[in-house]
Amino acid sequence: MTHDLPPPAPAGPLTGLRVIDASTILAGPLCCRLLGDYGADVIKVEHPRRGDGMRGHGPAKDGEPLWWKEISRNKKTVAASLSTPEGAEVLLRLVERSDVLVENFRPGTLERWGLGPDVLWERNPRLVVVRVTGFGQTGPYAHRAGFGTLAEAMSGFAHLTGPADAPPTLPAFGLADSISGIAAAAATVMALYERDAGGGGVGQVVDVNLLTPLMTAVGPGPTVYDQLGVVGTRHGNRSVNNAPRNTYLTSDGRWVAVSTSAQSIAERVLRLVGHPEVVDEPWFATGAGRVEHSDLLDDHVGSWIGARTRDEVLARFDEVGAAVAPVYDAADVVADEHVRKTRMLTTVEDEELGDVLMHNVMWGMSRTPGAIRHTGRAKGADTRAVLTGLGYTAEELDRMTERGVIA
Repeated sequence: MTHDLPPPAPAGPLTGLRVIDASTILAGPLCCRLLGDYGADVIKVEHPRRGDGMRGHGPAKDGEPLWWKEISRNKKTVAASLSTPEGAEVLLRLVERSDVLVENFRPGTLERWGLGPDVLWERNPRLVVVRVTGFGQTGPYAHRAGFGTLAEAMSGFAHLTGPADAPPTLPAFGLADSISGIAAAAATVMALYERDAGGGGVGQVVDVNLLTPLMTAVGPGPTVYDQLGVVGTRHGNRSVNNAPRNTYLTSDGRWVAVSTSAQSIAERVLRLVGHPEVVDEPWFATGAGRVEHSDLLDDHVGSWIGARTRDEVLARFDEVGAAVAPVYDAADVVADEHVRKTRMLTTVEDEELGDVLMHNVMWGMSRTPGAIRHTGRAKGADTRAVLTGLGYTAEELDRMTERGVIA
C-alpha cells in the first residue's frame, strides 16, 4: 500500500517548551506524545537495560515494536538509571533546562532517589511536575500498583458494559490510560499557563490518576445514586437514555450502529423503516418513553436493516438525515474515504520500517497545527548528544556507559 507523505508543517503552539518524559507504558507517554506533536521538545528518559515496557507491547515487525513507533514519536531518547547518583544528576541537569517533568513511578519513588519536587525546584523553580499514577499521590490506595484494567473495573465502566446476562466487560484496549494521558496533557498546559500568567513563574505539582478521568467519562452514576438511590445496570448496546440505539446486522453480514439521541432523528429513523405510526404515540415523544419500548423499536429497525445491504442502509439513512455508522475494524478505518481525505491517518517515514501509517495529530489548529517529525527511536539513540549538550565530556560519558549508568 502506498501513501503520500505529509508536507512539512508549521511549528506547533508548544514550540520552545522542553518536556522530560520519565514515564512508562501508556498514560504518561501519551501525554508527552501529545505535547510533542504540538511542538514541545520531548526527551524520553528510560532505564539503560530495561527501557520502557511499552517497547514490548503489541505486535512487532522485524523486531521493531509498532506501537512504540507511534507512542514515542517526536521524542529524543536518553537511557539513564535514575536510581543511581550519577543518573539522578543527569535528570537534574535536564531539569535545569526544562519546563515539564512527567513521571509515573509509585508515590515516594522519586523522593527515595533524592529527586522529589522540592529537590527539582532547587534546580529549576519554574518546573511543572506531572505525576501520573493509578490512584493518586495520597489516600488509602496510593501505594497500590495502578493499571488501566483496575481503573476500568473501579470506575463503573466494566459494570455498565456488556449484555445484561453476561459478566462485566473490560475494553480490548488501553481506555483508562488513554483518557488519563489526554487529561494529563490538558492539565500540563493549564499548569504552564498559570505559571506564566499568574503564578509568578513558579511551577507546581500536577497529580493525575487513572481512575478520576474515566469516572468522569462513565457519567453521573454517583450523582444518580446519591439523589435517587439507583444503580445502573448493563444493557448491551442499548442506551438508558434513548431508543432505538443498537447495532444491527445487514443482509450482507455487516454491522451498523444507529443513534437517536435527538427526537427529530428518532422520528426520521422510524419513518424510514416504514413505521411512521409509532411517531405519533405519546411515549415516543421522550427518550425515556422510547427506552420503555426498546424491544418494539429494535424489531422495527432491525428487520428493515436486516433486509438490506450495508451500502444501501448507509445511503438511505444519509438521504433522510438520520444517524448511522458502519462498525469498522482496522482495515475498514484505513480504507474509509473520510478518514483518508481529512488525514486522520498519515504516513511517516521510519528509519527501520520505511513508510509507516499511524494516527495523525489529534486535533486541527489553523495557524499552528503541529506535526509528526519522526517516529519512536531506539533506546538511548540520543543519550550522548543530549548529555553532551548538558556539559558532559566524552570521558565522563564513556565511564558512565561502562558502569551501566547510561546507554
